[in-house]
Amino acid sequence: MDIKVYSADWCGYCHALMEWLDELGVEYEEINADGLNLQAIPVTKINDEEIVGFDRPAILKALKKAGAIKK
Repeated sequence: MDIKVYSADWCGYCHALMEWLDELGVEYEEINADGLNLQAIPVTKINDEEIVGFDRPAILKALKKAGAIKK
């Protein structure tokens, strides 16, 4: 399973997303998005699925599909 979060130090939504993932016990790799050509952040990549923004329902669905959580 491959989970990456593209974020920036100044992004409040990025920090909220990572705190939520930590609470869920999900392991992920944080990648600094400064200097990358992204239209918006945070971006969460779960295997081949990419979710833009802190969209809890979409991220939760992708995590369940990937087997990262069972809730």
